[in-house]
Formats: sequence, C-alpha cells, structure tokens
Amino acid sequence: MTTVNVLSGGAAQGLVRGVTEAFNAQTGLNIAGEFGAVGIMADKLRASTPADLVILTQALLAKLAEEKLVVPSSITDVGRVETALAVRSRDPKVTVKTVADLREVLRSADAIYVPDTKASTAGRHVAKVLDQLGIAYDAASRLKIFPNGATAMRELAASTATRPIGCTQATEIIATDGIVLSGSLPPGCELVTMYTAGVTAQAAHPNEAAALIALLTGADHGELRRRAGFAG
Repeated sequence: MTTVNVLSGGAAQGLVRGVTEAFNAQTGLNIAGEFGAVGIMADKLRASTPADLVILTQALLAKLAEEKLVVPSSITDVGRVETALAVRSRDPKVTVKTVADLREVLRSADAIYVPDTKASTAGRHVAKVLDQLGIAYDAASRLKIFPNGATAMRELAASTATRPIGCTQATEIIATDGIVLSGSLPPGCELVTMYTAGVTAQAAHPNEAAALIALLTGADHGELRRRAGFAG
C-alpha cells in the first residue's frame, strides 16, 4: 500500500499514531514515520531523505522554508508541548514548585534519563538547566542520554536504579508505558515549544500530506491532541 512518509520530532509520535486509522480511511494510504531529535530529522530532510511531511519546532520549520525544503503556505501549528519530569509508574511523583526543588530532585536522583543533549529540543534544555542550577558537573555521571525522548523514556521504564527520573517532552512521557508525567518544570526553568507541520517541497504525495496536516491540526481531533500532551 502507498504510504505518506513523515519526518517528525518525537513529541508528535503519539499524535500521529492516533490519527493513522482516520487517515487511512480518508485517503487509503498508510503513514510511515521516522521520529527522533528535531535537529537530526531536519538534517535528514536536508540530506534528501524521502519525506512528504515534517513535524518539527516552529523555528526549524521556518528555517527549512527559507531553505526551500518546505512549502511555506502549508505550514500549520500543531500545538505547544512542555518539557516535563517523568518517573516510573511504581514510584512516587516528585513535587517541583521552585528552582530549589528541582535542584534537590535532580541531585537526589541516581539516574537521569534524557534525550540527545545536542540535537533534541528537550535534551538541549536539560543541559541548559543543569548549568543554570550549577549541578552540571555533579550530574554528568548520572545522565543517561539516548538518541530521542521516546527511547529515553522506555529506558526509564525499564530502569533498575533506585531513584531514577526522566526529563523530556510531555507528549513522549504520556505515550510511554511504565512511566507517568510527574510534573512541570518550575518557573525560571520551564520550556514550552510550539510544534509545527509542513509539506515538503519534494513531496511525492503533497495532497495526502496536506490532508494529514488537516487531521493533525483540525478541531475534530482537539481532544486527541490534549490527551497526547499538546496545548493550543
């Protein structure tokens, strides 16, 4: 069966999965998705990886449009996603209301699961926050870094550490079995990122890609977006 190829930040994986059945019923096509750190996904598009649709941060989509890799008129906001904390389902949630709370939680964790600290939105932010808190050196040996947030959260779920914690996009936390969303980052350390979709300039199926964007962003799937961790 013909497929629409998607390159996407890991934050949108659960949402894309949620509209796959409706998309197939509407178009007769399947979705083949590759999900990972947004920087790596953007570089894959630049390297001519076949893709009909990209879902990345708003800033990256604007840059790719300037590079003539994405059709500017197709760009549509999907929703905002916060970077948040995660714990295993069997562990108590942590309460982080202040910067001091966050510092103490990260200091007391014996393993900190995060996505790529150079290519992913959440991972770069975690590295920045650790510097901001003055504990980057202390935390370095306890950081468990994985290529993307989905992998990091699966590894957190399977962790045998005593007091592990994770930090990535809320959507990736919600989509992973065995872990739960523990809470937001406190004021001064928070990050909320707008994710945006666009049809690629070299799309083999541009009309179907546009139809997928309409499903992802349409009012009919507003509740699905909220459940997946997207805000308006």
